[in-house]
Amino acid sequence: MHPLTELIRNDMKPALGVTEPGAIAFAVSTAASYLTGDIREVNLRMNSGMYKNAFTCGIPNSSHYGNLYSAALGVVAGKPELGLESLRDVTEEDNRKAEDLVAQNRVHAEMSEISSRIHIEATVQTESGTATVKIRDSHTNILWVEVNGEVVFGQKEDCRAEAPEAPEETEGEAVPLIHRYTLREMLEYVETVPAEEIAFIRDAFAMNMELFRKGMDSDRTPYLHYLLEANGDALFSENESATASLLCNGAIESRVIGLDAPAMSITGSGAHGIIATMPLYGVAKIRGLSETELCRATALSYLICMYIKEYSGRLSAFCGCAIAAGSGMACGLVFMNGGGASEMDKCLRNMASSITGMICDGGNHGCAMKGIAACDAAFRSADLAMAGISIEDIHGINGKTPEETMRNMGRIASPGMVGTEKTIVEIMSEK
Repeated sequence: MHPLTELIRNDMKPALGVTEPGAIAFAVSTAASYLTGDIREVNLRMNSGMYKNAFTCGIPNSSHYGNLYSAALGVVAGKPELGLESLRDVTEEDNRKAEDLVAQNRVHAEMSEISSRIHIEATVQTESGTATVKIRDSHTNILWVEVNGEVVFGQKEDCRAEAPEAPEETEGEAVPLIHRYTLREMLEYVETVPAEEIAFIRDAFAMNMELFRKGMDSDRTPYLHYLLEANGDALFSENESATASLLCNGAIESRVIGLDAPAMSITGSGAHGIIATMPLYGVAKIRGLSETELCRATALSYLICMYIKEYSGRLSAFCGCAIAAGSGMACGLVFMNGGGASEMDKCLRNMASSITGMICDGGNHGCAMKGIAACDAAFRSADLAMAGISIEDIHGINGKTPEETMRNMGRIASPGMVGTEKTIVEIMSEK
C-alpha cells in the first residue's frame, strides 16, 4: 500500500455530530468508565479551539448544545468504545439526567490555553473516587489516565502542555509525511494508484449522503431546503455549483444541528470531510463519471486539505473547513476538468487570495454559511484557473510554488491568528 493511501485510510473516521462535542463526551465517558457510584462533579479543561468549537454546537440525540451538556451527556450515557460516536445511543432519560447535573452546577468547563493544538483534560468525581483523562493532538489520542492518584494508562510525564505552538520545521526534526510530497507528486499518486487501493473512499460518499438525507427529512434545516429550492427542487441538476452547494451545505447543516447520523471526517473534522467530498460527488453524478475517477479526485482533495492543516493546526482561529478542505476540493474540481499541476497551482493562488482569513467561531449553524462561501470560491477559483487566470505569486500570501502557497495559508492560522482566537472566545463568552 502506498504511504499516501495509508495516510488517508488512517485519517478517515466517522464522527457523530461536530467532532468537538464527540471528543468531549469521549474523554468524559472514558474517565467515568473507571469509576462507580453517583456522579459528584465533572471538570473540563480545554484549549481554545476545543472550547470554542463546542460552545454552541448541537449534540446528537439532544435538544441541548455546548461544552457543559457534551460533558454531562458523556458522563451519563457516553460509550467510550464508540470513540467520536460515543453519544450515539443517548435517550430522553439521559437528557433529563444531564439537565439535572448542569442545573445542580456539577459540570464545569474552562479554557486552559489559546492554542490550535488539541488539549482536553477531563476529570470525573464519583462516590468511588476520581479519574482524569488527558487527550492531546488528536480528538481521541489519550496520553494518560489517572485513577485516584495512580496512572493506569500511559505516562504522565510524556505530556508537555506548554509545548511550542506549530513549531517551524528545522534540520533534524521529523517532517510530517504529507509535507514530504510536492503537489506534482500528489497528483502523480492519484493518477497512478490502483483503483482498488482507494476504493474505500467510497464509504465517505455513502455516509455523508445518509447524513444529508437526514437533513432532508428535518424541519430544522432551513439552509438545506433553501438550497434545494434554488437547485430546482432536484438533488442533482445541470447546475454543478448549485448541486454541489446543496449536497455539501445540507450535510454540514444537518451535522452542526446534531442530527443522528455520522459524517466521514478528515483531519479530525466532519465538516472538512464533507467539503472535501460532497461537491465532487455532485459533479461526478451530473457528469456520469466513474467511481474510480471520483475517488481519485477525492484523494487529491483530502491530501491538499491535510497539507494545509498540518501547518495551521487541527483547531485554529481560521475556518479550515472552507480554506483547507475548500482548497482541496477546488483542486479536485481542476482534476475532474482535466487540469494538471499548473492549473492547480493557479487554483490554490486564487483560493489563497480570496477566503484565507475566514474566521472559525465554533462548530455551529454558521458553518453552513461558511460552506456556501467555500463552494462558491472553489468553483470560481477552479474555473478561472482552467482559463489560465490567477492572482500572481508576487501578491499577498501567494508563494512561488504551490507548496509555499499552502504553507502560507496555514501560517495565517498559526501563529498568525492566535490573537484573533482570543478575541473570538472573549466575544462568545460575553453572550
